[in-house]
Amino acid sequence: MPHIALVTLVVRDYDEAIAFYTGPLDFELVEDTDRGDGSRWVVVRPHGGAGALLLARAADDAQRARVGAQTGGRVGFFLHTDDFAGDHARMTAAGVRFLEEPRHEPYGSVAVFEDLYGNRWDLLQPATAA
Repeated sequence: MPHIALVTLVVRDYDEAIAFYTGPLDFELVEDTDRGDGSRWVVVRPHGGAGALLLARAADDAQRARVGAQTGGRVGFFLHTDDFAGDHARMTAAGVRFLEEPRHEPYGSVAVFEDLYGNRWDLLQPATAA
């Protein structure tokens, strides 16, 4: 079955990105392989998740200019949870910057946060179908 396995996220530094995603966001480090040319193949994902992020260090000025602005200031990433209140509290305590108070919409509970570079994410607990 076709599916999106990885999405590339351009980062400033591998280790600081790994620390953020495996720390405050509580993702798991799936792979960190030295490619021998100064670059690494770094993959993180939410525990038990199917999709993952390829953390790719910016290699030139054009890529460095995109760090934190890959989606033009729009929410570009959506982190689903089955414990919105618990994850929101844990992430807030870990220093994650939320841009709004939690909202309860017909589609679920949601709050926008920024990653360490300013990319915008939704923390989202989808509404359950009746």
